[in-house]
Amino acid sequence: MSSGAKYRGIRRRKWGKWVSEIRVPGSSERLWLGTYTSPEAAAIAHDIAYYCLRPESSSLHKLNFPSMLPPNVQPGMSPTSVQKVASDAAMAIDAQFLTIPTPAQQHRQTADNYGQNQGLNISVEDYQY
Repeated sequence: MSSGAKYRGIRRRKWGKWVSEIRVPGSSERLWLGTYTSPEAAAIAHDIAYYCLRPESSSLHKLNFPSMLPPNVQPGMSPTSVQKVASDAAMAIDAQFLTIPTPAQQHRQTADNYGQNQGLNISVEDYQY
């Protein structure tokens, strides 16, 4: 996604990290969901918290990724449990984004592999008559 990606419940810090938090229904407190390197991770954290804290059946259409809710989430969880589950899921998404090589990294890796595996195999005997 581009740096201008717009998902519900997230915002970008000046230094480029993505954060997510949500208000706990029936109180004025905010539940901190974490800081992530990708907007998708922050959006997943928000989705999980929103789904768990607002158990209305109509809440699915308000999620960023409704099909990506983990099977261990359920409406009515405590805010502390929600925070942990949301953070764990978001960190897993971030880890996936961090392990996917960029096109430049793929090119560099291919060049490195070529040099290691396909390198010139010349010996002195090749030049002797």
